[in-house]
Amino acid sequence: MSDLIAIAYDDEFKAEEVRLTLAKLQKEHLIEMEDAAVVVKDKNGKVKLKQAIDLTTAGAMSGGFWGLLIGTLFLVPLFGAAVGATTGAISGALSDIGVDDEFMRELGESLQSETSALFVLVSKVTPDKVLEEIAPYGGKVLRTSLTKDKEAELQEVLSRRGIELENTPEMAN
Repeated sequence: MSDLIAIAYDDEFKAEEVRLTLAKLQKEHLIEMEDAAVVVKDKNGKVKLKQAIDLTTAGAMSGGFWGLLIGTLFLVPLFGAAVGATTGAISGALSDIGVDDEFMRELGESLQSETSALFVLVSKVTPDKVLEEIAPYGGKVLRTSLTKDKEAELQEVLSRRGIELENTPEMAN
């Protein structure tokens, strides 16, 4: 089962920085994210949604490959690639995996101007190592599907910005 975590940050760029940090940690197999998205509320109050994965582009690439392959079999490779790319792009645009876009927009509306929020759907995590990396960014927990105790722990670590984490003997190893 996956856990949803939404954290607000005090500027427009911090949520993206944390998302990139989490992507690096995913490559190190310290976290498995099913989805990660950033919501930014600019100085004019406009909410922008930045998905980590562009499903339309991914669908077009995949569809183009399969269309080219099938088109080659029927001796019309360019037509097959065009049809495949178009079909893939449409299916990618219509499919919505991960965190619900409307939910993110609603929460984004509640943000102050010139702030951001990170929405992460986590399926697996090594908490101590991941928290050590993201704690210095701070943040305020907006919503989670964690237990109340785990949510409070997360907020406490973010509020201290990792100060105590650096002093704990377990973290020195």
